[in-house]
Amino acid sequence: MALIGRIFVIFFAVMLAMLAASIAIAIGLLGPEWHGFTGDLAERSGFWVLVLFTSVFTGAAALLPLFLFIVLAEALALRSMLIHAVAGVVIFLFGYYGAIAGNRYEESIDRAPPPISRGTELAAAAGAVFGFTYWAIAGRRSGMWRRRAA
Repeated sequence: MALIGRIFVIFFAVMLAMLAASIAIAIGLLGPEWHGFTGDLAERSGFWVLVLFTSVFTGAAALLPLFLFIVLAEALALRSMLIHAVAGVVIFLFGYYGAIAGNRYEESIDRAPPPISRGTELAAAAGAVFGFTYWAIAGRRSGMWRRRAA
């Protein structure tokens, strides 16, 4: 019975972590234009549409590696915030480069391309936010469902 409850907690934590990561991506994408937001309904709606789109994309890109990490974390009772944050970064970077979005080359005659692209930075930041949010909701108690109540 404890396992079924734990599965619901994990599902809820993954959904909220995807939402938090997509908010981080939306803020990162809209950051340069943030000073221009006036509170217009269209701007706020555009922000939340971007959040929902990136939430679906992060869920699709990270589903299998995320499932494998959750099973591993539950089996080994990994409860470290740092491990969850680093795993989130690794999962999101693999998803970013696996989706063929990680094209580092820019065509510019004015300057050389940066060593780390903005997209890579956004993927790493969103992964860290994802890992921290998941840890805060479900990861702190990984593997505790196996313990018997006294």
